[in-house]
Amino acid sequence: MALLDNEKGILPLSSIAEVLSTKVRTLKMYEDKNFFPKKENRTKKLYSINDVQIIAFVHYLASVKKINANGIKYILEMLHNNMDESNRNDFLAIIETKLESLSGKDIQDVESI
Repeated sequence: MALLDNEKGILPLSSIAEVLSTKVRTLKMYEDKNFFPKKENRTKKLYSINDVQIIAFVHYLASVKKINANGIKYILEMLHNNMDESNRNDFLAIIETKLESLSGKDIQDVESI
């Protein structure tokens, strides 16, 4: 049995929205602002497990921390430009643990504001 490839695109945005208890429209808004990793021009965009970590982090920044688009862009640039892959993965693992402790009621959709 082969190990899972965390870089292979397997999840559509609708599945990620369900996991994050948000609307697809919210994630598409983030996608339109280029917060997500770039995908090749395919008719259906699929995201990897590693992409889901970034998407969840962006959603956390916008919906829980109420950071605006420019702030999120700056944070993502800092994350990608100033951290090596190992430190970035460790950081995202810490964030994932914090996100798991939040309930659905703690996260309010951006559209409802």
